[in-house]
Amino acid sequence: MVIPYYIVVNIIAFAMYGADKYFAKNDMWRISEKALLGIAAIGGAFGAFLGMETFRHKTKHKKFTLLVPVLMAAHLAFLVYYFG
Repeated sequence: MVIPYYIVVNIIAFAMYGADKYFAKNDMWRISEKALLGIAAIGGAFGAFLGMETFRHKTKHKKFTLLVPVLMAAHLAFLVYYFG
């Protein structure tokens, strides 16, 4: 059940970063930074990182460039422990 969860939450994270970039470019309602970091914290860090790089979104915000990789490392450590 862990792998399907990670797949879904990372797809959602990637989509959220893409949507927020679209909203930013079109002067629309935005997804909060709390929500973007929150999805990364609950397992979507890989999708968040891929979204940041793909859409060039939040890459100048230290909060994101530091926290998302740290969250990726934490989730990777969890997966290694869980499956190791």
